[in-house]
Amino acid sequence: MSPHIAYDALALERDYRRSVAETRALEAGTDRVGRQGPAATGLPDAIRGGVAVVGAAIFTEPTSYDSWGSVPVQSVASYGTPQEAHDAAKMQLEWYQEMASQLDTVRLILTRDDLDSVLATWAEDADPSQRQQGWILLMEGADPILEPSQFGEWWQRGLRILGTSWTKTRYAGGTNAPGPLTDLGRALLAEMAKVNALLDITHMSEEACLESLHTYEGPIFGSHVNPRQFSNTDRHLTDEAIRLLARRDGVMGLVLLNVFWTQDWQQGNNVPLSRVIDAVDTICQLTGSARHVGIGTDWYGGMGSNLIPNELDTVADLWKIGAGLRDRGYGETDVEAILSGNMLRKFREALPE
Repeated sequence: MSPHIAYDALALERDYRRSVAETRALEAGTDRVGRQGPAATGLPDAIRGGVAVVGAAIFTEPTSYDSWGSVPVQSVASYGTPQEAHDAAKMQLEWYQEMASQLDTVRLILTRDDLDSVLATWAEDADPSQRQQGWILLMEGADPILEPSQFGEWWQRGLRILGTSWTKTRYAGGTNAPGPLTDLGRALLAEMAKVNALLDITHMSEEACLESLHTYEGPIFGSHVNPRQFSNTDRHLTDEAIRLLARRDGVMGLVLLNVFWTQDWQQGNNVPLSRVIDAVDTICQLTGSARHVGIGTDWYGGMGSNLIPNELDTVADLWKIGAGLRDRGYGETDVEAILSGNMLRKFREALPE
């Protein structure tokens, strides 16, 4: 799961600390529901639904980008210069750090020991009231990194996962903006490899994605991306890229937003959960196993329950994916891998001791 938790709080005034029911009650009768849809995410619901670890996104968008979708990006995340991108990202990073220091239910995951400590709170013999959610900091679009050599500073601040692109950045082509890795992008990947950082190919253009799959020396995955055959846009992975990702022992987390299962945003309000299970089947067939697919969601406060698959109302309903897999004949080992094990394997591979 890769939610924009800080962006939700700072720009959209949807506080992840509240339950979905609390947020819906607070917003009842306001225009926020019409603009963003009924809230679908909240920390209490996520913990109740068994979401133990998330990629907590640091999200910025260039002011020059023509936003698509129902919710325009707010100034807290928009930028016109690298310095503005840096400052917007730093604000979100500091918000995550502050929340982790305040909440007993949240822990920033910086090391493998941190990951193990979070997972220990979910052990069968552990007190359910003491469960924690671990946040692994993930940056979408690398423009906040002023130059490749600065990546080490962000690593020291806690960043563990980086995608070069959201749309086009100084480092690579991205969604709706074709182009390769730039020389800066290649230098950035070299800096990331020095600390074994996890590279996120989500939102990369096809050219940049394929080059990264062939050349990046560290661990690699796609945090929230679907097979292109379900929505034929450059936002998603071709069969070639999926096979290459599998050869790198990578994982792709499926996006659970209806717009990414159709060709037309306006027609994206009627997607059955079975279509998500179809995509799992497709990836397993392409790669020969259930080892390379997981759950990414991409749920955030700007996307309400009206914009997620029909059978899901809140984050607490993600367990239904497991039920759907079992109905298709998936065994428990594969279900566990798809729901959590595959992503945890990549996190563990990338995290320092």
